[in-house]
Amino acid sequence: MNAFVSPGSSAVDQEFTLQPADFDRIRKLIYQRAGISLHAGKQAMVYSRLSRRLRETRHAGFGDYLDWLERSSGAESEAEWQEFVNCLTTNLTAFFREEHHFHALVDDLRARASKPIRLWCNAASTGEEPYSLVMTVVETLGLSAQVKLVCSDIDTKVLATAQRGVYPADARGLSAERLKRHFMRGTGTNSGQIRVKPELARFIEFRGFNLVSPSWASLGEPFDLVFCRNVMIYFDNATQRRVLEQIHAAMKPGGLLYVGHSENFTESRDLFRLRGKTVYERV
Repeated sequence: MNAFVSPGSSAVDQEFTLQPADFDRIRKLIYQRAGISLHAGKQAMVYSRLSRRLRETRHAGFGDYLDWLERSSGAESEAEWQEFVNCLTTNLTAFFREEHHFHALVDDLRARASKPIRLWCNAASTGEEPYSLVMTVVETLGLSAQVKLVCSDIDTKVLATAQRGVYPADARGLSAERLKRHFMRGTGTNSGQIRVKPELARFIEFRGFNLVSPSWASLGEPFDLVFCRNVMIYFDNATQRRVLEQIHAAMKPGGLLYVGHSENFTESRDLFRLRGKTVYERV
């Protein structure tokens, strides 16, 4: 039986062997746990990310690790399932990524400014996106804005980074004006780093959240605005539909859903109608 190897390597120099049966198990398990559909071309990515976990847990191979993962129970089991999910999620982000959304957000915030506003930034990764949202809130409505932002991600490690709010001083997407207004510069051993000012962080509630979990009621009151960008591309059509139905239920009528540039939900017109460039209005 053929095994999978990383590009540029031979089976001889691989520390472990990823057999087709192991890869199929991994695809099944990450779909069950996180709704992520891994296509057949992701073997090298899976090997690269999970082989580190095999070394850390001292397992001899992928089959051995997966057997242990599925047999384990209790707190240790849940912790390892979270590590498994963390390894296989993709985190690509930047400050003010897809900038047109933030220009649209200014108008949407002003239109709702007479009442408290609830935002949700899902798949927030290492925090650049939610902090971009809060910077936009402060620049539009001021520090006294009645806005609450729920910041969530399935990956607990990137969420911890987001909560710290510390980034390289040359982070992409930040103007000199925003750096001065919204960040503190590190000194000494922290030289070359910046930290989000506390007055920005106070708008945000950080929490782990799995879009395919049954815990949607824990999100609380309905949201006015939801950013869920470049997430649905990892789901199959059936999972996309289920998640969209849940997002619809978690939003106020007339609420706005901001999505990624390659995501299109015109097949779910009963839930959302296109309102602008990759912005949908809840029906």
